[in-house]
Amino acid sequence: MYNTQLETFISVAENGSFSKTAEAFFISPTAVMKQINALEGRLGITLFNRTNHGLALTEAGKSLLQDAKYIIDYSERAIEKAKDIDDKDKRQTIRIGTSIMTPAKFLLDVWSKLQEIDPYMKIELIPFDNTPINSVEILKNLGKHIDIVGGLYDEKFLEERECLAAHLYDKPLLFAIPVTHTLNGKQEIGIEDLRNRKVMLIRKGWNRFIDELREELVANGTQIEDFNMFNISAFNQAAKENIPIITVAGWEDVHPLLKIVPAKWNYKIPFGILYSPTPSRQVTKFIKTICKIQGV
Repeated sequence: MYNTQLETFISVAENGSFSKTAEAFFISPTAVMKQINALEGRLGITLFNRTNHGLALTEAGKSLLQDAKYIIDYSERAIEKAKDIDDKDKRQTIRIGTSIMTPAKFLLDVWSKLQEIDPYMKIELIPFDNTPINSVEILKNLGKHIDIVGGLYDEKFLEERECLAAHLYDKPLLFAIPVTHTLNGKQEIGIEDLRNRKVMLIRKGWNRFIDELREELVANGTQIEDFNMFNISAFNQAAKENIPIITVAGWEDVHPLLKIVPAKWNYKIPFGILYSPTPSRQVTKFIKTICKIQGV
């Protein structure tokens, strides 16, 4: 931050001697003299009057002595301040919102690699109630109490909730079948198996990818029973009323009376990290690192 010749200058000025400074710095008096001569030459001023009786500061030297102490003190405080900020940033915790329907499982496969890339990375899981109102408010206010949430989305979803998404992968749409339902014994279910049957499907307009599936189901003669959002209430309803519910991979353990069965289709829905349009530096770094690990 500052030229170390200033430290030598201060020592010579306070000791009034090249030799005493040399002893303090464990160097030769000649080396001290060279540093002072170099400093005077670089500044273009005379700092010491050299006489047979010793050294005496010039007026310019007295001025520099006062300011040099301030420069060194200010530089050291500036460095400590920067170190404190850097240390705080390095240890800043990423707050991840989580609920039964929004688990942080996406971290499991990448956590070890995250730690290799950034050993200072810390996370904190923040639980929240996955109600319709609460979930919208959380996404609209990402960065305040919760930094990121892993979730399903489409363009309209992000626009309405005023957040962004870092796409990680697509999750397949599949079935959660009540254990007492006649389709429970199947290893795979196709649209033809749903003709004249009732299935639960999230409300129209929630996601355009699911709406595409809805159109094919309706054309097939499938009876659709809407539900408002993916939560425990929807899965409880499916189990209670003995109706298959179309869900996504990752919720295999949400309800003990529902069995996950793959579907004979290629319908998928985007999944990614939902975050604020104005993310912190640490959140931005976190997202970029995960995307790099995932190869996206």
